[in-house]
Amino acid sequence: MRYQHLFVSIALVLSLAACVPDGLPFQPAQTIPATADVAEQPTAAPRPTRSAATSIPLPSAAPVPTIAAALTNALEEEQNLLIELYRRNNPAVVSIEIIGTHPAVAEGDAPEAIPLGQGSGFLFDDQGHIVTNNHVVEDGNSFQVRFADGSVAEGTLVGTDPGSDLAVIKVDQLPAGTAPLTLADSSKVLVGQTAVAIGNPFGLQNTLTVGVVSGVGRSLTGPASRSGGRFRIPNVIQTDAAINPGNSGGPLLNVRGEVIGVNTAIRTETGTFEGVGYAVPSNAVARIVPVLISEGSYRHPWMGIGMQDVDPLLAKRFNLAVRQGVLVTEVQPESPANKAGLRGGTQIGDYAGGRIPYDGDIVVAINGIQIFTADDLVSYLELNASVGDTIEMTINRQGEEQRINMTLGSRPGE
Repeated sequence: MRYQHLFVSIALVLSLAACVPDGLPFQPAQTIPATADVAEQPTAAPRPTRSAATSIPLPSAAPVPTIAAALTNALEEEQNLLIELYRRNNPAVVSIEIIGTHPAVAEGDAPEAIPLGQGSGFLFDDQGHIVTNNHVVEDGNSFQVRFADGSVAEGTLVGTDPGSDLAVIKVDQLPAGTAPLTLADSSKVLVGQTAVAIGNPFGLQNTLTVGVVSGVGRSLTGPASRSGGRFRIPNVIQTDAAINPGNSGGPLLNVRGEVIGVNTAIRTETGTFEGVGYAVPSNAVARIVPVLISEGSYRHPWMGIGMQDVDPLLAKRFNLAVRQGVLVTEVQPESPANKAGLRGGTQIGDYAGGRIPYDGDIVVAINGIQIFTADDLVSYLELNASVGDTIEMTINRQGEEQRINMTLGSRPGE
């Protein structure tokens, strides 16, 4: 977004001139003949004058007293905590400049390198690996990493994962004293706890904003699948700490300075922050980033099913045997679900303004863990399973509970 600054200069011209009151025509002084008798005129009383010597001074007043320390101690402690948190963590937060190649516009012209955008990132380890968002780097050919001390280094793309919107770039040299950030256990993040974001909104380098964790367990729409649907990014943290374009890839921290998430998206009607921001959880970073560093990509566990949440209203509408779970609406051919014998729906019914297959299997548990929604299912697979693992699924098929073993595959295209 481009900002245009208008500097308005106003010139005030003061003109000093003789003025004639409106409605009073100018009259010349009257001439009195020398021989005429002139009546004695009363002498006008002298007009009083004021001088600095006779002005009355204003009463003296003491300055407004400062607030007692006993009342400000708690706020000062919070303020000092934020100052120290920024001092310690700021050197590990970077601004990433993305450079692309403009295609030749005339025959024989060489392609031109052009800036494509800017995002944020943070140092993951002492080997120069920097975590950011996949959407920050996905269109770039080269990268510049700007550190808090002003030094700039060229970055090399190491690995990307659209499925989690995470990516890693590497620099060969770090400023003296720069240390990586510590990852928290995002499964312990609670709604209401303080959340601190450091990043580069609109290119304003290393900006700190403060808010709270507004929600946990959210999901974001991820990359498209071959069947036309879209995969989900689960376990996302919601925050009201201000996040704007340029913050993407920067850390979301707790009050101890530990990373609880990677700022990745906002929900907005205007393109700027409106109080709802999202961060990929730190547990996903801990699981995925080491694989990106070693292999360059990450394979997500995949079942190959279409899903619909079962709730009491849907269960009542189609007379389903369970009131909560995940209805299998379709099973893709040659998928792990198809090979395991999972069944999708064949009968179509109207519900909530749409039409859904309603007679498929209903997943109610995985490895003994109860599943209420599709988000629960995806979250379990992402945090507890890997490609090649065999899981036990508890399903309800036409009112009868069954257990099915399934060996998980990898998402198509990975």
